[in-house]
Amino acid sequence: MTSPKMILLLCLTATQAIADEPNQGEFYAKLNVDAQSSDEGGDRFSEIKNNNSWVGVKGAYELNSDISVVYRLEWKVDITGESGSDSLTERPQYVGVRGNFGEITLGRNFTALWMAQGKIDLYNHYEGDIAKIWKGENRLSDVATYISPSYQGFDVRVTYQAEKTADGDSATSAGIYYGDANLKKHPIFAAIAHDFDVKGYDTTRASVQYKMGKHVIGGMVQRQEPSIGGDSQSGALVSYSFNSGSLIYKLQYQTLEDDRTFNLGFDYPLGKQTKLYAWYAQIEKEENPDNTFIAIGFEHKLSYKF
Repeated sequence: MTSPKMILLLCLTATQAIADEPNQGEFYAKLNVDAQSSDEGGDRFSEIKNNNSWVGVKGAYELNSDISVVYRLEWKVDITGESGSDSLTERPQYVGVRGNFGEITLGRNFTALWMAQGKIDLYNHYEGDIAKIWKGENRLSDVATYISPSYQGFDVRVTYQAEKTADGDSATSAGIYYGDANLKKHPIFAAIAHDFDVKGYDTTRASVQYKMGKHVIGGMVQRQEPSIGGDSQSGALVSYSFNSGSLIYKLQYQTLEDDRTFNLGFDYPLGKQTKLYAWYAQIEKEENPDNTFIAIGFEHKLSYKF
């Protein structure tokens, strides 16, 4: 079982070791917990739920004027887990190089198809996450990732998963992207990506998100089918957020054939790094009873740059 204290010590040691060098790095963490009332087709019950809190360190170390080493070590932290259980699980962890050719990393990472969602899924990591009915929300081990240089706002990303064994199968995910997911450099983010036999599925996803003043609207369409046999399925998603100044209202609707998810809620910023939020989620699957959730929670982020 991984010791949380040991992981934190390693992160802080790495931070201190690099802090004396003239390079960019960051130690960061996010804590997100809510109290929710859940109905999963039976009696309603209460939960205190951790929503993908994490801790990590990332940065770049310049080798010369043309090339830098890039790195990231990140763990999910289950701050509501039972005492004695393993509260740390791996998230993106990689090392690689960056230069005029782009960026190449090796380790554990999200797929190119996952990256195509940008920030369009407003309820990522909550009960109404798009992964409830869509395939493609994958973070893979044994992965080589390539991100091309940006040209006129466009870039290409490819993730390749090695076979791991002599009789194993490789997997590839690739996409083309425009803008940036945070909508800071461009008011538009758009992408189209495809998974080739990733976790047993071939999946195509196209997405676009547009920011106009205080309004942000996003949409995605997806087609997925098992790599060997099985029928293909198609779905769509639309999300909308509005920043009134004191509250950020968020609405999202997703489909996959006869399955549906519906989310609505708001964020109430308590500061630059802290927010209070509340949401309602409903998940309808053709062969399962409807699930409904109501939650109120807090999120706090922290970072230390070196």
